[in-house]
Amino acid sequence: MKRVVITGLGCISPVGNDIKTFWESLTQGKHGFSEITKFDASNMKAKIAGEVKNFSPENYIEKSEIKRTELYCQYAIAAATEAMDDSKLADSVSPERFGVYIGSGIGGLGTMVAQTETMLNRGPDRISPFLIPMMIANMASGLVAMRYNARGVNLPVVSACATATHAIGEAFRAIKFGYADAILAGGAEASINMLGIGAFTTALALSTASDPDNASIPFDMRRNGFIMGEGAGVLVLEEYERAVKRSAKIYCEISGYGNTCDAFHITSPRPDAAETSRMIKLALEESQLLPDEKIYINAHGTSTPLNDKSETLAIKKALGEELAYKIPISSTKSMTGHMLGAAGAVEAIAAVKALETGIVPPTIGYKEPDPECDLYYVPNTARTFDANKALSLSLGFGGHNAGILFNKPEVRNENN
Repeated sequence: MKRVVITGLGCISPVGNDIKTFWESLTQGKHGFSEITKFDASNMKAKIAGEVKNFSPENYIEKSEIKRTELYCQYAIAAATEAMDDSKLADSVSPERFGVYIGSGIGGLGTMVAQTETMLNRGPDRISPFLIPMMIANMASGLVAMRYNARGVNLPVVSACATATHAIGEAFRAIKFGYADAILAGGAEASINMLGIGAFTTALALSTASDPDNASIPFDMRRNGFIMGEGAGVLVLEEYERAVKRSAKIYCEISGYGNTCDAFHITSPRPDAAETSRMIKLALEESQLLPDEKIYINAHGTSTPLNDKSETLAIKKALGEELAYKIPISSTKSMTGHMLGAAGAVEAIAAVKALETGIVPPTIGYKEPDPECDLYYVPNTARTFDANKALSLSLGFGGHNAGILFNKPEVRNENN
């Protein structure tokens, strides 16, 4: 079995359109929330979102192609471009051994809305011939593969809010078991439109708070729903030996992956957190967590009443209460909002950066503790913590649970 490392990072997010800005925002506790500008939200209950700002698709895509490239795909291409530039992987990997696993939870919802309006107002003959390729959730993976001539494994995962974490985990396995040498993995989403906001609101998932500073507040007693974000996160996964051979910068190693299903409810987690905790245990077992290792957890932490309580219980069950109460846990959704299918990728990047820098990002907006969410959530201010390992967790509608465990390369047990 092969070792798998991270050699490149890229993101587009509500708090920055590159890794440097993204990480500075997180460590400084800056959120990306404001009143919605993408459409008139004056008659909506939820009026705040984490929109991507100052994004220029022409920096990444030919002008002639922009109109036929869905926004979530534009975000994915931009994030993949940064990740590839960061890794310096281009031209050093065989096309047949190079893959792309970039998923999306929803896909081209904006295009679907626009073309539905066209059909209703102008008739079905005026529907764009690009509707289908722009709408389908696999197209970001396809377009990125075309850009980089990646003709190997290609598996765009769709598992709601666990999408990107599953994509990274499955890419990890593909390289570990020899099916690829390098894979661009992550997720992308662009669903801040009237239909997306309206649907999540009626599903009672979104916060209707009017104050951006107190809207996405994971683990806080006052939480009442998440704030929708958008963007993309992409990581370059690479087989360890070839990364060393080409003198690539190695951020960290992936050493564990957990994947389970609640099989319980279409939107709610299992109250006993049995399968979420088992997912965490699977990742820890594969990584062989040692008693003296320091671990940081980037929680799913949606700011919804049920998720945060269930996730807290899952962490206690998986780690044992003695360890669970000692480790730093934070939800960067308190700053990015919930980026849906892209969430797991940008949160994985946050976990990787925490390992690299020794800085744990905070959970901002935290004021009123919840007795059922009683772990250490790094409230409001980043802290230094020299972690050996970092666990990124994602939980999706439908009961999908996923977790990725990263570690500093020198911590790896060579006998594994």
